[in-house]
Amino acid sequence: MLDFRSIETFLWVVKLGSFRGAAQRLNTTQPAISQRIAQLEREMGVKLLNRDHRVASPTPSGRQMMVYAEKLIGLRAQMMAEIGDRSAMRGVMRLGVAETIVHTWLPRLVKSVNEIYPNLSLEIEVDITPNLTARLLAQEIELAFVVGPLSASGVHNRLLADYPIGFLASPSLGLGKGLVTPAELARFPIITFPRKTKPYEVVREVFDRPELPPIRLHASASLATVIHMAVEGLGIAVIPDAIVENELADGRLQLLDTELAIAPLTFTASWLASPDVVAVERVAELARQIAQSSLAVDAPALAGH
Repeated sequence: MLDFRSIETFLWVVKLGSFRGAAQRLNTTQPAISQRIAQLEREMGVKLLNRDHRVASPTPSGRQMMVYAEKLIGLRAQMMAEIGDRSAMRGVMRLGVAETIVHTWLPRLVKSVNEIYPNLSLEIEVDITPNLTARLLAQEIELAFVVGPLSASGVHNRLLADYPIGFLASPSLGLGKGLVTPAELARFPIITFPRKTKPYEVVREVFDRPELPPIRLHASASLATVIHMAVEGLGIAVIPDAIVENELADGRLQLLDTELAIAPLTFTASWLASPDVVAVERVAELARQIAQSSLAVDAPALAGH
């Protein structure tokens, strides 16, 4: 008798092109994957996969089977979401997160997931957007909170929030009163996001003016390091204001008034189209709600600085 587990296993072997990838996606072992595929082929009475090469590919019968497998798994996911108890949503979701989100509302999201979906576990990976995008497209993570929207084929995006970028400095630098000119900013090291990120390139472009001296641009993949360096007076941080609420509130950092303008960072929840994405879509929507509510709470506090 056919069972959903074998059908789901077949679907992920085909989508990922390997038994190893399917085992990682389904949180099991390669021998277990092989056993499920063998069982499915016995029950169907036909060969579904070619195993002659390193990449597992469907046979003509396998391609036909894939059409029905996607429909069945998709319908099962919808049925569980509409009818089943929330606790029925179980398993492991691999989540990729840009560090700005870590410093703002990620803890609130994890708490909400724990309360609403008690049997759903999160595996969280923190990295820069280009790396997370590559891992999403390679299907090594199911959901990414990144600077977006992502334009790759098959990617769905849901807007989370826009975060204004500010120039932030320690009071020890003496820049907190009045308008700070680009020339005054350029006297100090500029500390920001790492290379190969959109914010890094934007900061470089902003200071690429013939009347300005070459800037000293310090880049770090750790926003905690960027914040610490700014608090210690080692330079001017160019990062979202929202991640330094505490430092602004207690006076360790000041939001500088400057004529330079940097477009806000737009963050999206991004995922690949798949027949079994109900859990992903629900967590993405939960993230959107939490991100929007955090902006509503944070805006009055930041306005005072």
